[in-house]
Amino acid sequence: MTFVVTDSCIRCKYMDCVEVCPVDCFHEGPNMLVIDPDECIDCTLCEPECPVEAIFSEDEIPAGQEQFLELNAELSKKWPVITEIGKVPEDADEWAKVKDKLQHLER
Repeated sequence: MTFVVTDSCIRCKYMDCVEVCPVDCFHEGPNMLVIDPDECIDCTLCEPECPVEAIFSEDEIPAGQEQFLELNAELSKKWPVITEIGKVPEDADEWAKVKDKLQHLER
């Protein structure tokens, strides 16, 4: 099983989850993080660290967010691994409560 980063991370990218990951399965894109499903060990450490509640077990992905399982797998192959908290977008707090942000995903 794997954990999945969903819509809520887009344009927020707080990165609190990154430092608790024991296997470095997070990858950083221009405005979102994703989890490599082949590396994730289902440890659950990242899920409670996310301030926007963007991380879910693949069995608990909210309705309408299922495409993020495939997106995480696809984008984790293209984006670099991230192991430390980096610079959070200046407008992250403004985007934190916005819903349905898929159209804002930068690849």
